[in-house]
Amino acid sequence: MTHTPIRFATALRSPYDVAASARYIEELGFDVLGCGEHVSFYGDTANGFVSLSVAAGATSRIQLMSAITLVPLYPAALLAKLGAALDVASNGRFMLGVGVGGEYPNEFEACGVPVSQRGSRTDEALEVLHRTWSGTDVTFHGRYTTMNNFSLKPLPIQKPRPPIWVSGRKDVAMRRAARFADGWLPYMYTPEQLAESIVKIKQFGEECGRDLSDFTPGIFLFTAAHEDQATGFKMANDKLSVQYSQDFTKLVDKYTLAGTPERCRARLQEYLDAGARFVFLSTACPDDYIDSNLALIARDIVAPTRGA
Repeated sequence: MTHTPIRFATALRSPYDVAASARYIEELGFDVLGCGEHVSFYGDTANGFVSLSVAAGATSRIQLMSAITLVPLYPAALLAKLGAALDVASNGRFMLGVGVGGEYPNEFEACGVPVSQRGSRTDEALEVLHRTWSGTDVTFHGRYTTMNNFSLKPLPIQKPRPPIWVSGRKDVAMRRAARFADGWLPYMYTPEQLAESIVKIKQFGEECGRDLSDFTPGIFLFTAAHEDQATGFKMANDKLSVQYSQDFTKLVDKYTLAGTPERCRARLQEYLDAGARFVFLSTACPDDYIDSNLALIARDIVAPTRGA
């Protein structure tokens, strides 16, 4: 697997004021700007393609990652078109983050997609993306998708196609990453879990005959940096407990970068030692502290790590 320089990403944490937030994040020096999505969830959520399109027009350098697209909720051809269109509109800056969702069944029901089909729909969609992003006159007869001499015009700017990153936590996601993706972006993971998953993905790649020498392991970490350790922990706990509708008291220390910048850097180093070469730091704090949190992350966590 690759030993490329470490890249850092962060997310739009609100569906509001997207252009201003995107410019601020680019100015802070992050390599990648991400945006998550849900059709419906516990709180306000964006649509990744819409918000990243706004961000594309407000920025010029930063890459744009849908983190994470709920792939099974889209018809595969429509997903292919949206991704290609965003890559063209951003002049080749789009990265597709892939997730199967399912933690909020209500949105699957509303979209007419059985939760039980989310994995098989995602795998089929990824096969469709590989074909339609890199070629024309595609004929494909799958379980959910039928194409006869189908072409996207224009094709994505990036060749052979925009990068694909698979998120998840379990073996089935690792197999998906090994088969279809350029990178792995697990979440709610310890450094030990990350190291184990990298070994497994390499094995799964060998099983399916795929060369993963350019594959990039990553990690998605919720982050609440503060000069006061207890305040950082409380911010992360309060935000994530509401966001995921569960108590995060015992999970903050295990799965997040929270507390003082020194502690965050030390914990981050454990993930880098485990093999992470792409680090997605998504803020987990009150809305009125997001800008301050991002600035602290950029200055006292990202910059020192780049210089290490």
